[in-house]
Amino acid sequence: MRFYQLSIEERLKALAETAGLTPEETAALSGAGGLLPEQADHMIENVAGVFGLPLGIAQNFVVNGRAVLVPMAIEEPSVVAGASFMAKLAAAGGGFTAHTSAPEMIGQMQVLDLDDPASARFKLLEQRQALLDEAAQVDPVLVKFGGGPRDLEVRLIEDSPIGPFLVVHLIVDVRDAMGANAVNTMAERLSPRVEQICGGRVHLRILSNLADRRLARARCTVPLGALGFEEYTGEQVRDGIIAAWAFAAADPYRAATHNKGIMNGVDAVVIATGNDWRAIEAGAHAYAARGGRYASLSRWARDAQGNLVGTLEMPMAVGTVGGATRVHPAARAALKLMGVQTAAQLAEIIISVGLAQNMAALRALATEGIQRGHMGLHARQVAIAAGASGDQVERVAARMVQEKAIRVDRAQEILNELDR
Repeated sequence: MRFYQLSIEERLKALAETAGLTPEETAALSGAGGLLPEQADHMIENVAGVFGLPLGIAQNFVVNGRAVLVPMAIEEPSVVAGASFMAKLAAAGGGFTAHTSAPEMIGQMQVLDLDDPASARFKLLEQRQALLDEAAQVDPVLVKFGGGPRDLEVRLIEDSPIGPFLVVHLIVDVRDAMGANAVNTMAERLSPRVEQICGGRVHLRILSNLADRRLARARCTVPLGALGFEEYTGEQVRDGIIAAWAFAAADPYRAATHNKGIMNGVDAVVIATGNDWRAIEAGAHAYAARGGRYASLSRWARDAQGNLVGTLEMPMAVGTVGGATRVHPAARAALKLMGVQTAAQLAEIIISVGLAQNMAALRALATEGIQRGHMGLHARQVAIAAGASGDQVERVAARMVQEKAIRVDRAQEILNELDR
């Protein structure tokens, strides 16, 4: 039997055997042994409980030559199935090739009340190495593991609502952490020294979520022969995907929904691993507008052999140490399930899932329409909302799909008929 045909218990057993999960880790993935209210109470304020999301496992992913099972926490139908199927098509061309840049984050210091901002900028740059040396003393453990301050940049903002000011960028290699705490601490520690050097006043000291020095990139080639289905030829599917991408590349209204489809895949893995999906979202959309106009994060084209080629590049500030990633039992189990050892490996998987999900959305839009894939799963959700349970869910959903009337009131009518 295929994975999707198994019961939840059978799926968990298969995952445990494949990834060597302990009973405790398996229970964490199932939700039965996940985050406890007592643990949550130490994570945020005013805790009243723990909120759950469906956790699905994307299949068929091959990333840099390694087969990967990918946990995805998401409530939206068709995302896990769509990513899995596109990963299967990509696997026919060798899977996804992914890589990351150095794990460097930017800490910003806003310097106000300067008589001569241009001269102050030069003074700070002259003391660049001394400032980096001082920042390195803040986190000797990070430095021990090969990370720490890497560079210092100073930007002059000449046109702002409050007039000119300086922005100091402290570039920090954060290794396998997301890095917010380390970077923010270093920026705060350096502030008095910055003020002393340039004679200004440091106002804000905070990490930037536009992590454009910490990029992840993925590429896949889908053979033309793998693209055709039903009445659609491979050429029609390929050209339809490229035309749909061109729409997003040229129009910000379309680009917003196009990129949302990418983030369906990205966010689901980020959430499943306990990382900060809001930071990833902020960085992605800012990066999409880096050219002065909001545009597509991905790119689709045909190669010389006529195959479909997709690429995706975006900031990917995720970690495998610290934060909820190490506190949340399900997040720890998710990392083990993927066989992830470093933040770079995690980023490579996430960016590949984003590209797969983008292809799934474009393929659906360019051929049969987005609703066909959503219809069956949406109908089940509507049936449950109407009060269906057990085998009633499938029976009610099937009737609504057949009638093309997927509404709660119709589901209730069908339920009443079944109860007679």
